[in-house]
Amino acid sequence: MSVRLGINPLTWTNDDLPALGAETPLETCLSEGRQAGYAGFELGNKFPRTAQTLGPILDRHQLSLVSGWYSSRLLERSVEEELAAVADHLTLLQALGAKVMVFCEVTGCVHGDRDTPVSHRPVMNDAQWQRLTEGLNAVARHCLDAGVRIAYHHHMGTVVESAADVQRLMDNTSPDVGLLLDTGHLHYAGGDPIAMQRRYAERICHVHCKDIRPQVLADARNRELSFLDSVLEGVFTVPGDGCIDYVSLFTGLKASDYRGWLVVEAEQDPAVAHPLTYAQLGYRNLTAFCAEVGLQIEA
Repeated sequence: MSVRLGINPLTWTNDDLPALGAETPLETCLSEGRQAGYAGFELGNKFPRTAQTLGPILDRHQLSLVSGWYSSRLLERSVEEELAAVADHLTLLQALGAKVMVFCEVTGCVHGDRDTPVSHRPVMNDAQWQRLTEGLNAVARHCLDAGVRIAYHHHMGTVVESAADVQRLMDNTSPDVGLLLDTGHLHYAGGDPIAMQRRYAERICHVHCKDIRPQVLADARNRELSFLDSVLEGVFTVPGDGCIDYVSLFTGLKASDYRGWLVVEAEQDPAVAHPLTYAQLGYRNLTAFCAEVGLQIEA
């Protein structure tokens, strides 16, 4: 079995706070990511959104398209409307060989609002849970028929954030709905990434690797910070630079025969955390963790 190592452009330029890294061109992100050793990138706001344009750019840097974030609004739109909204994104992923779609329900979300504490995130009632899970099943089947599996992203400031939320989502959706395990978001929400991996090993189809600086997290919670302000304070960092036990996590991934991407997604202020330095640190640490547990890395 083997895994592949990828990175998200958030290391260089931030989608939720575009002023961070606004001056950094896409070419810099891609060239430095490749220099650091990564085999692929997730999409970001500076990426062209047609295969005809993006494909040659990635090929020039010898990079694969890993996946790309999709903002779902199934609590506001019908399944038919959602399928129409996702069509172009699905086509791009399919055309460039990505096998998973980072999928997150964003109705009522607060993670992009610096004025709202992340603790004020939306919470669904029973009817909304039923609507979301039924809609997810339908969209997931449609995407899987096209060769792309939904990787549902539990995310701070959204309707699916905590370990209990993830459990309810998994228990009420079909296996067509895959799970994106994001170590940093789950720890931030009070969950245990290692326990989550063990519980949902068969559903995990994508992994975001970010670490947590525990002192910053404690301060962010104490001061009721917004998600973006906690990012600016430095709550996230690359794997191996915080408190998450990646060796135990990767031991579990190896035992479950995980074969997907391990993606460094550690949003920081690039003016404070030099992007290439942290990209290289994340790559070195992931490589070391994989070697320690016997996870083979595919180039």
